[in-house]
Amino acid sequence: MSQRPAPTCALCGVKNPICRVPGGNAPEFCPTNNLSETLDLATAEYDQPEVGQFAKMASVQESECYANRHIRPYVMHPTKTRVQETCEFAHKMGYKKIGIVFCSGLRNEARTLNSILEAQDFEVVSVCCKAGAKPKETLGLTEEEKVRIGQFESMCNPIAQAYVLNESGAEFNVLVGLCVGHDSLFFKYAKAPTTVLVAKDRVTGHNPAAALYTTSTYYARLVRPGIDPIKESQTESTR
Repeated sequence: MSQRPAPTCALCGVKNPICRVPGGNAPEFCPTNNLSETLDLATAEYDQPEVGQFAKMASVQESECYANRHIRPYVMHPTKTRVQETCEFAHKMGYKKIGIVFCSGLRNEARTLNSILEAQDFEVVSVCCKAGAKPKETLGLTEEEKVRIGQFESMCNPIAQAYVLNESGAEFNVLVGLCVGHDSLFFKYAKAPTTVLVAKDRVTGHNPAAALYTTSTYYARLVRPGIDPIKESQTESTR
């Protein structure tokens, strides 16, 4: 029995793909063609009332973010920011208590979001990444692996953030700028569903897509093998 090719939708370049156009085209690695049993199992999950309602409201929210959908030929006309979309979706789901999980470096953004959510009639609970004040040595970090070498430094504690919001009864969480990996641990331990409002990117003002848009220019090094030139220069300076 031949092995199915791995799904690599990111590499699909066919015109009128089958996942969007009935009877459309598909490359050999297309999961819509090759993994029908798996996709049927996934679709069956929406039969659960809570899951189905969540997915339905997410799709309704998606469509409401565009204006003039009745006009033909249709040209996409987006109208709502993600902040507004988050508030509207939470109302659609009937949530009353929203949790903000944030990086201490984005405290001002979290405070502004708190004000917005309260203005939209939500009860808000929030917890920053340094909650617990546990030293980074708890994780086995050496001085050289800390940001502020030679100083006390609280570890980021996404599991504690999840536990605090779980205990606080947050029905829906909004993530603001947790580090790569820390966000993953929060998702793993949080009981309530979570959406991301801000994805941390220290260089681009929290717009990580900027690096994707400029891989042919400023960030060309990202698509070439080898050592990050910044890390390499730091290594050279210590020799």
